[in-house]
Amino acid sequence: MYGNPFIWLVDTILEIYIWLLIAQAVLSWLLAFGVINRYNRGVSVIGDFLYRVTEPALRPIRSILPNFGGVDISPVVLILIIIFVRKGLFYYVAPYM
Repeated sequence: MYGNPFIWLVDTILEIYIWLLIAQAVLSWLLAFGVINRYNRGVSVIGDFLYRVTEPALRPIRSILPNFGGVDISPVVLILIIIFVRKGLFYYVAPYM
């Protein structure tokens, strides 16, 4: 499926980023509902890492989307954009490499 190592690398990085977005969303839900303690050192380190990795990509999307109350759908929008890029990568770039 992956004939080119560059295509494989880009696809793998995008897939990892999707999982980081999902982890950030789940962690934010767990913190919001009080399931985990935000003052726990491990939770704090993981949350800070996920925030630093995902926030630069989510911030522009949040500025465009309207306010849906307490619901943040920007991770869903970003995941759809990444899936679109991955599909385009294989459809338009991979056949020519």
